[in-house]
Amino acid sequence: MRRRDARPLGPGTAAPDAARHGEDPEGTPRHMNAPKGLPLWLKIVTGIVSVALVAGVAFAAFWFIRLQTNITKAPLSAAESRDSNDAVVNDKSDRLQILILGSDTRDGKNSQYGNADDSTGYGHSDVMMLLDISADNKRVSVMSFPRDLLVDVPQCTDHTNNQTFPARSGVMINEAMAEAGIGCAVDTINKLTGLEIDHFMMADFNAVKELSKAVGGVDVCVSDPVFDPDSHLRLPKGNSQVEGEQALAFLRTRHAFGDGGDLGRIKGQQAFLSSLTRKLKADGTLGNPQRLLQIADVVTQNLTVDEGLASVPSLLTIGGRLKDIDVSKVAFVAVPTQPAALDPNRLELVEPQASQLFAALRADLDLTNPGATSSPAPTEPGAGTPSTAPTTAAPAVPAYNKAIQPVAVANGSGVGTRAQELLATLTGNGFTQSVSYLANPVEKTVVYYGPDFADVATDVAALFGIPAAQVQQAKGVSGVQLYVGTDFATGTAYGAASVPPDVVNQTAKEAVCQQVNPLYITQ
Repeated sequence: MRRRDARPLGPGTAAPDAARHGEDPEGTPRHMNAPKGLPLWLKIVTGIVSVALVAGVAFAAFWFIRLQTNITKAPLSAAESRDSNDAVVNDKSDRLQILILGSDTRDGKNSQYGNADDSTGYGHSDVMMLLDISADNKRVSVMSFPRDLLVDVPQCTDHTNNQTFPARSGVMINEAMAEAGIGCAVDTINKLTGLEIDHFMMADFNAVKELSKAVGGVDVCVSDPVFDPDSHLRLPKGNSQVEGEQALAFLRTRHAFGDGGDLGRIKGQQAFLSSLTRKLKADGTLGNPQRLLQIADVVTQNLTVDEGLASVPSLLTIGGRLKDIDVSKVAFVAVPTQPAALDPNRLELVEPQASQLFAALRADLDLTNPGATSSPAPTEPGAGTPSTAPTTAAPAVPAYNKAIQPVAVANGSGVGTRAQELLATLTGNGFTQSVSYLANPVEKTVVYYGPDFADVATDVAALFGIPAAQVQQAKGVSGVQLYVGTDFATGTAYGAASVPPDVVNQTAKEAVCQQVNPLYITQ
């Protein structure tokens, strides 16, 4: 008699005891199959998340590669040898100084604005602005340099061919990069201001057009209807929105604003950037990664940056730092200038105002707060300490009556009203017989004294924090003479930087209407 379990099994016939042995009808152990208890909703969510992750990685990779491919880079410096010990700036948390350049090159997409002969070599930097972002991201200053400003250009080396160009004096600032490249423009600004630029960005004409289109136009204002046949700017009186060619024309016009010079153009550029800043803030663009990527895409196609900024994360970091800035703390300033003595068609720095501005920037002061001062610069031991007389003479007696001491302020600072401020400090501290007069300009402040007045001179120096090395006995001086130089043109604390008055043209909070040159008013 056959046993039941010995019967042959037909195809697809399950073994009766399979369920008891943990096998499925085909005899496969159950632990080898996917669990059948997984909820359908979890399967769907898992699938969606997987697809989203893959799509997100693909999206990020696409933009990274696209933007990175767009970027053109160049050396930050044109110095023949660069210091390898220079500290690398942290773009996320350090104070940042970025030189913004507008090139007049007319090749490629820019050929319609002239011919190649109009810009040779690397082209000229017809727009030059220094963007300064504070470490806490609470302040931004934008300082403009007019293209006609005469400066000294240091020796520069073109690192693409190692050709070195000698230092030059009294040349227009926009020529700095024409021979040795953008790094030479950076070195020139460093030399002029005493600052240390961290990065640069150079854009061409096409970048302006594409950026204005990407943000949907920029609001501008003119005092009268205007037409400039050179830049092709044509606007009605009052407010208008410009983009593309008209946005470029607004920034390029050299004759239509102010007196027709470069300073009028600078004010127009600053008004445009102020309006652009307000628009980006109002639209939340700087906090919107997708919009920021779109803008970055059109800008980077027409942008050249230094090696340290030549990456997508670095560029996005800059945008991220600006997204929460208070527009009232975005200050637009222009370097103080006047017609050059040797050529009235060119400009030169106004001193000591320019030096004061550069000192305020080096001290990282808030330019929207006129009169703000930094701490005085450190001096050598014993500098300016009362009752510590110079070794060249000894006081006749250890004590004296301040009210009868002959103290004079010789104003060689170049600022006509400078003596009054210092006299007020002297008389307020007991030197009530002090007098003042104009003197020939000098660079360094010195306290001179005659015989028997060393102790008075030391105390006068101490009152203003003037170093002991700048307290000297001099023939022909009766009493004490405070000879004020251009290095002490503001404030009452020597060596302390201060914000000059009326240095800010406008802040990004203000909407300023450009005054049209009467010769370019049209009906």
